[in-house]
Amino acid sequence: MAPRLQLEKAAWRWAETVRPEEVSQEHIETAYRIWLEPCIRGVCRRNCKGNPNCLVGIGEHIWLGEIDENSFHNIDDPNCERRKKNSFVGLTNLGATCYVNTFLQVWFLNLELRQALYLCPSTCSDYMLGDGIQEEKDYEPQTICEHLQYLFALLQNSNRRYIDPSGFVKALGLDTGQQQDAQEFSKLFMSLLEDTLSKQKNPDVRNIVQQQFCGEYAYVTVCNQCGRESKLLSKFYELELNIQGHKQLTDCISEFLKEEKLEGDNRYFCENCQSKQNATRKIRLLSLPCTLNLQLMRFVFDRQTGHKKKLNTYIGFSEILDMEPYVEHKGGSYVYELSAVLIHRGVSAYSGHYIAHVKDPQSGEWYKFNDEDIEKMEGKKLQLGIEEDLAEPSKSQTRKPKCGKGTHCSRNAYMLVYRLQTQEKPNTTVQVPAFLQELVDRDNSKFEEWCIEMAEMRKQSVDKGKAKHEEVKELYQRLPAGAEPYEFVSLEWLQKWLDESTPTKPIDNHACLCSHDKLHPDKISIMKRISEYAADIFYSRYGGGPRLTVKALCKECVVERCRILRLKNQLNEDYKTVNNLLKAAVKGDGFWVGKSSLRSWRQLALEQLDEQDGDAEQSNGKMNGSTLNKDESKEERKEEEELNFNEDILCPHGELCISENERRLVSKEAWSKLQQYFPKAPEFPSYKECCSQCKILEREGEENEALHKMIANEQKTSLPNLFQDKNRPCLSNWPEDTDVLYIVSQFFVEEWRKFVRKPTRCSPVSSVGNSALLCPHGGLMFTFASMTKEDSKLIALIWPSEWQMIQKLFVVDHVIKITRIEVGDVNPSETQYISEPKLCPECREGLLCQQQRDLREYTQATIYVHKVVDNKKVMKDSAPELNVSSSETEEDKEEAKPDGEKDPDFNQIMHAFSVAPFDQNLSIDGKILSDDCATLGTLGVIPESVILLKADEPIADYAAMDDVMQVCMPEEGFKGTGLLGH
Repeated sequence: MAPRLQLEKAAWRWAETVRPEEVSQEHIETAYRIWLEPCIRGVCRRNCKGNPNCLVGIGEHIWLGEIDENSFHNIDDPNCERRKKNSFVGLTNLGATCYVNTFLQVWFLNLELRQALYLCPSTCSDYMLGDGIQEEKDYEPQTICEHLQYLFALLQNSNRRYIDPSGFVKALGLDTGQQQDAQEFSKLFMSLLEDTLSKQKNPDVRNIVQQQFCGEYAYVTVCNQCGRESKLLSKFYELELNIQGHKQLTDCISEFLKEEKLEGDNRYFCENCQSKQNATRKIRLLSLPCTLNLQLMRFVFDRQTGHKKKLNTYIGFSEILDMEPYVEHKGGSYVYELSAVLIHRGVSAYSGHYIAHVKDPQSGEWYKFNDEDIEKMEGKKLQLGIEEDLAEPSKSQTRKPKCGKGTHCSRNAYMLVYRLQTQEKPNTTVQVPAFLQELVDRDNSKFEEWCIEMAEMRKQSVDKGKAKHEEVKELYQRLPAGAEPYEFVSLEWLQKWLDESTPTKPIDNHACLCSHDKLHPDKISIMKRISEYAADIFYSRYGGGPRLTVKALCKECVVERCRILRLKNQLNEDYKTVNNLLKAAVKGDGFWVGKSSLRSWRQLALEQLDEQDGDAEQSNGKMNGSTLNKDESKEERKEEEELNFNEDILCPHGELCISENERRLVSKEAWSKLQQYFPKAPEFPSYKECCSQCKILEREGEENEALHKMIANEQKTSLPNLFQDKNRPCLSNWPEDTDVLYIVSQFFVEEWRKFVRKPTRCSPVSSVGNSALLCPHGGLMFTFASMTKEDSKLIALIWPSEWQMIQKLFVVDHVIKITRIEVGDVNPSETQYISEPKLCPECREGLLCQQQRDLREYTQATIYVHKVVDNKKVMKDSAPELNVSSSETEEDKEEAKPDGEKDPDFNQIMHAFSVAPFDQNLSIDGKILSDDCATLGTLGVIPESVILLKADEPIADYAAMDDVMQVCMPEEGFKGTGLLGH
């Protein structure tokens, strides 16, 4: 037995021998368990269950002894958010924007680009008033250039350790929760920036992107027959280098420029020869930019899976790159120096983290930019070892090759930035324009105000914590009551008083009161007995109430509990007595008792005594101080509305029921015993007559049943064909002996058959409701053709003789009939069918549309996919049956679909037919399914539909295609963003 239950039983053991009127003050205190030994603090390690004297383990341990000041607050030192001296400013990662942050830092450290952006005109002048800034509103950049200007100014002169780029990201319309292709972002943003700056008048601004990043190469094709050379010039802002199968950067560049032979089916059409000839094709570098961006193609498309994958192979590169061997025109300055390495950490193309290693062009020192955190590398050397160690392990782990002096190798670098080496020192005088500096100064002022505010909050928390510490040290020692006057206080309130994280509220003891507004005996486990001295201080400082002194111990509740416990003990004896009395025959008059009540009277009595024991739930087995919940089982019983004792033989009118099978006669002695526990139970002596109203209703019910049987028999005899469907007419095979047939609703027929089969359980059918077959205008909703096929289940055809009988037996709201007419003079050549009332075309069309919508709004269905080869369907054992759900309705489009209600994943087709999604051509009923965003409902795909699949065969060599240019299409994820002009 649990200690708590043992404790409660011990506290009420005296109730077995003491009558309620004999309860004394000692009994009351025993019931409230005040007689327990006071808690010995040196022995107790946790709060004693059910002991109101135990004051250990209620939260006091955090206040005892000396406390560090930092424990009084959870506010970080605001100076930690301050920019370190001679360091750069970081950028906040807004969720999945680390790829944006890396490029922003690389572009910021391009001094020429930064200087040009500062020279751009700005609408900030509209924001200025006189010599200052409007204080009542914040500055909001209007264009991409203004966002980049303000961002660069903050990166240059902000006092913050990191700044928030959300304005810039929002202006581009990027999804902060989705990681995009970093290389594609770089291309698209540079294109957008160049297009924006091209409208500027200042040539230093207008041409900055081309001056810094733009180079030129030519696609050169030479005919082997005549030697004619054709060139196609093209600008580039970055070189995309294939790394698969290579170990060194120079090998990647050589492959990019290698000569390609055009032979066989891939021969080149020479305009000079006017025929296809063998030829050679290659790329020639004509000019190189000041900043050379080399994209390492780590993210490649896997045709087998239909997804991108990352190549985690090591590529070696040097800090000094001589590009002279690769350019067409020799003699220029083509020596480049490494200035940035962009890293992608992770093995997957769809996850991971982006960081950047960038060289400060002014000091020549390397820094690692990792969102908010910026780390300066030791010395003036690039260090990638840590980043390579943090890469996730793969199955085919390759050992890192040895790198010589001035060279590096990486399996995570995806972009290398080289700067043209010059004898001139970099410009160190990039000044922030005055209007931008004023904005930066204002932001710095806000930051300083925030630092002061946070420091003051820290100080206030420390002062408040010290005061609370002294209060607890003083009062906790005086909490135990001992022999002095005492009071009860809620344990929950004491715990909150000792909790440093929540402000102390007034004392609230109302939850512990009984119906007499005194302390409930069962609530003593969630109360603590404290000294009157401590209670006076608590109430004077925090207020609240009511105060619960020794007078708050409720005698009424103890007396009632004593009475109930004695009744519970007596119940076992009375149960045996009643059972013996029920075995004996009843002599003389007795009392009627429900059989169900007799079977469960002991349980009912016990539950009734428990309910009388108080509304509060017994807290057996719970930790001292845990909050008590409502009695859920009691609530459930109320919802079920269970009958009280002997109410099972009450009729609906509150009298004795007429069914003798549900009741039993018991003796006066047995009823007397039962009445002690159920004094309010309905009493029915043996001479009591049954309910007169129920007797009348019983007779009427018997008469109605006889009447229903008679009606059903008469109607069944009058309409034998309608009952058994024998010799029913059929529209598709019109009977020869009549030109007119009548129509009724099939629903009427089914309801009538139910009555005829079971007339005592069903009500008679009184009317024929044909209005369900008509539209609101009174026209027929079905055509003759549809009534012979899909709508045949909705109607029933009636012979003219049957129709006359139906009109006599039922009330008919609308007459619907079909008439056959032979068209022709001598020899009938055509048969027409006319309906009365006539068909309503508009409502018929609406009905068909609604039926189509119903077909498309399904929750689970199967559709089939057949592969077509040479215009022949190919059935496979593994051909997928896609279990799918339809598209959602307009009202549900914003709501998430539950599990199992999703449109099909057509990757199932890929696994069944080995056809990747990009090679799949799907169609249904000749309609091409090309919209990836469409749903099944909008495509008209209904259950049991068959989708045809025609597969494109992959092209082995894209480079062999004649006059094919390399076109970089944007990633799907950037659709609708500012990068594409939307």
